[in-house]
Amino acid sequence: MTNKEKLPFGKTNYSLMLAGIAIILIGFFVMSLDKTEFGFGFLGLTLGPIIVLAGFGLEFFAILKKS
Repeated sequence: MTNKEKLPFGKTNYSLMLAGIAIILIGFFVMSLDKTEFGFGFLGLTLGPIIVLAGFGLEFFAILKKS
């Protein structure tokens, strides 16, 4: 049994997954920076969720990318 048969994803897939997790965490951090009441400002309602969705999109791409 070779190494390719053991691992479901390649090195680039795992690297993209880690980058996606980092982007999601950055998005949540950006949302926490919003100082308006209940987080209803630009950072909490617009920019942060867009960054989080971009991170989830990268995760989806990382899973579907062929090694």
